[in-house]
Amino acid sequence: MTKKSKSKPMTQILERLCKFEYITVVIMGEDIILNEPVENWPPCDCLISFHSKGFPLDKAVAYAKLCKPFLINDLDMQYYIQDRREVYRILQEEGIDLPRYAVLNRDPDRPEECNLVEGEDHVEVNGAVFPKPFVEKPVSAEDHNVYIYYPTSAGGGSQRLFRKIGSRSSVYSPESSVRKTGSYIYEEFMPTDGTDVKVYTVGPDYAHAEARKSPALDGKVERDSEGKEIRYPVMLTAMEKLVARKVCVAFKQTVCGFDLLRANGHSFVCDVNGFSFVKNSMKYYDDCAKILGNIIMRELAPQFHIPWSIPTEAEDIPIVPTTSGTMMELRCVIAVIRHGDRTPKQKMKMEVKHPRFFELFEKYDGYKTGKLKLKKPEQLQEVLDIARQLVVELGTHSDCEIEERKSKLEQLKSVLEMYGHFSGINRKVQLTYLPHGHPKAASEDEARREPSPSLLLVLKWGGELTPAGRVQAEELGRAFRCMYPGGQGDYAGFPGCGLLRLHSTYRHDLKIYASDEGRVQMTAAAFAKGLLALEGELTPILVQMVKSANMNGLLDSDSDSLSSCQHRVKARLHEIMQKDAEFCEEDYEKLAPTGSASLLNSMTFIQNPVEICNQVFTLIENLTSQIRKRLEDPKSADLQLYHSETLELMLQRWSKLERDFRMKNGRYDISKIPDIYDCIKYDVQHNCALKLEGTAELFRLSKALADVIIPQEYGINKEEKLEIAIGFCLPLIKKIQLDLQRTHEDESVNKLHPLYSRGVLSPGRHVRTRLYFTSESHVHSLLSIFRYGGLLDVSNKDQQWKRAMDYLSAISELNYMTQIVIMLYEDNNKDPSSEERFHVELHFSPGVKGCEEDRNVPTGFGFRPASAEVRALRWARGRGLPCMGRAASAAAPSLSSRLDGSSEPPPSPSPPPSARRGCRRVEGSAHGCCARSGPGTRARSAHRSGQT
Repeated sequence: MTKKSKSKPMTQILERLCKFEYITVVIMGEDIILNEPVENWPPCDCLISFHSKGFPLDKAVAYAKLCKPFLINDLDMQYYIQDRREVYRILQEEGIDLPRYAVLNRDPDRPEECNLVEGEDHVEVNGAVFPKPFVEKPVSAEDHNVYIYYPTSAGGGSQRLFRKIGSRSSVYSPESSVRKTGSYIYEEFMPTDGTDVKVYTVGPDYAHAEARKSPALDGKVERDSEGKEIRYPVMLTAMEKLVARKVCVAFKQTVCGFDLLRANGHSFVCDVNGFSFVKNSMKYYDDCAKILGNIIMRELAPQFHIPWSIPTEAEDIPIVPTTSGTMMELRCVIAVIRHGDRTPKQKMKMEVKHPRFFELFEKYDGYKTGKLKLKKPEQLQEVLDIARQLVVELGTHSDCEIEERKSKLEQLKSVLEMYGHFSGINRKVQLTYLPHGHPKAASEDEARREPSPSLLLVLKWGGELTPAGRVQAEELGRAFRCMYPGGQGDYAGFPGCGLLRLHSTYRHDLKIYASDEGRVQMTAAAFAKGLLALEGELTPILVQMVKSANMNGLLDSDSDSLSSCQHRVKARLHEIMQKDAEFCEEDYEKLAPTGSASLLNSMTFIQNPVEICNQVFTLIENLTSQIRKRLEDPKSADLQLYHSETLELMLQRWSKLERDFRMKNGRYDISKIPDIYDCIKYDVQHNCALKLEGTAELFRLSKALADVIIPQEYGINKEEKLEIAIGFCLPLIKKIQLDLQRTHEDESVNKLHPLYSRGVLSPGRHVRTRLYFTSESHVHSLLSIFRYGGLLDVSNKDQQWKRAMDYLSAISELNYMTQIVIMLYEDNNKDPSSEERFHVELHFSPGVKGCEEDRNVPTGFGFRPASAEVRALRWARGRGLPCMGRAASAAAPSLSSRLDGSSEPPPSPSPPPSARRGCRRVEGSAHGCCARSGPGTRARSAHRSGQT
């Protein structure tokens, strides 16, 4: 008992309770509780008392009747919590889902409740049949010896669970027969993928949830470096939040813990533990003490004539100033975000005709759609086996009828053999059926032949999220909190973090979607970790919180299947960039009809594209030569590069670019420019310690070429940009539109139930957040739709919109963690049909800032509602910097300054801490490009834009 009352969680919470002016905490000693009559117990006005082993609950009940204190946890209900039969009965009466169960009472006075028939793979209890696996629980909640029985098909036997002893919580036993003495509950086994969820309430409106490895898995308790069991904070669904409220109210336990099993798309309560605390969470201790203190004061202040009302903090009310200074309620935040820093993506294409490839295509149902993706280790192993066999046959029989090119087969074999294993490595093989083979220029003899079908094999590797990418995503997640009510001040600290409170009190409706690419999904998980102050590894966060959005092209796209418009655009790009002469006026009109400032700057720098390509090729040759020399040096034999890459692997990727960039006819393959820039950017940022000559120049030249080619691959003129964008982004645009509309319709699931909303300001309201993580193609396309899709009538010559478009025009690259954010506000004081009722803002950030300073990067203030701009404008004028936007008047949070602590306009009293990682800087702002007031109206109060 003393152990519990003086435990770290209890001590932390009681210390915080003591800070309430009128509350004095007295801990009754174990000696008094056990040995003194209740008449001698010290009197109190409020009692926190809970049953544990050896605790005299009868005496506590008698004391409560004598002194009549206010009870935080009802004492009479604690008798029921000790009996699993009563717990299940109450849960059932409250309509709370629990596993199908039956009670076996071995009570001589009730023989009808003791009918047990045991079979080899099932048990029948009072007529109810439970096939194995099933669970057997003692009716006493104090008895933790729970058994799970397995079917003979799985090996039989049973797993015996018990209260943790050291690092074990269960052990396997070959015994398959159920226990023959004692009373038990038998229940259906729920498949939970090896995870249990523990929920902790503090009153009916607050719950904290954590996941832990199920003790039924292997019985080994996962512990951290301090010896504590590893648990992961998780989000509860709207239905689970309602269950938490019901459990708290039904058992009359303000502080209450219970267990949830998530199985088959539903959640089931399987145990109610009564009084229990979260371990090692300062945020929980703060919240718990605050809620308990307010409950106590609300109950007792009137009888002692203490003037008391629960303080309403700004962070509890989702009302914030907009960028134009108007106070409105934030209703919806939608963000489309590019993934974080990754290893270079690499790709190889080859046409294959060998029967073994067709057999593999058929084995995995490729003929159904004509396409096949192979990502699983066993599938990649099959491709590797075929490649190995064909390489051997080509080596031993020079006249064998294998049409595949030997060099391509060897590269396929080499890439699949990298690292010595497949797990955790981003490699995939795509096969596409070509009924008439790959189109090529045929000789006269071949033209007479009937074209035979073949498969286009595309091998992709690389593209993994790096440690730097994880840091970027997590830092941005933390910074993103400042977009929400109560987000003022230090972006990474807990003080004033209204989003976290909003989330815990069931008023934050959050869903996170990611494409099916590993780097995108891990970015989403890292962002969620930072956004919600989660702890632990990314894998469980990914599993619990990130939804795969590989449906109808919402966030995924088949980049190997280009539309006819994309083919036309790439052909024109190729033609213009093959010109061995300086760009003339006609070239500028052909390549930059939109007048993009960044595009014109790059073309002016390039002047002669072929000459720049010659220089790039020479620099690549020089680079591969330097790497080869390093490989020959014994000192470099075991040199490890960034993210476990070796010099040999580095040489492979640069040698491939060297081979592919300059074609046999002497012309250049312009489609390789993005890959060259990708690789040199990676090495300049992560492998600069190698000190290879010419890398800075190669970075500069390839970036200039990439700044022309990458954006223009998504359309050269406005019409093409829109056509290609719609091909990529139509499902996403429709989903965003639905997200914004549904904020005002059918919200019963995602807001507080009216019956339970006493004491909560604007109880019917919640903030909806939808986060979409994707790749570069979707971000370019979505931006094209916003820029050229008629969102604003440009003939109005709106200065706010013009500034935003000028800013976008000056952006040369949509880098990692680029964000497009939509924020919807509502003014409840306006008529629902009024155009002033709603206000929409568009924000934009071009993502991380590289290590190379770019003089052409536009500057601006970033996310800063109204009043913060007054300070920023003064700061800028004092330094002779260009100022954008107008000053307005409203107190507001800011999310603008660089997360590396560099000298930007100071947005708030406490500037964000450093987030420098190597030579990478994380941009923490969603910058504004436009805002609209009222549906269907022109953009009025656009947000100032600029790179922070």
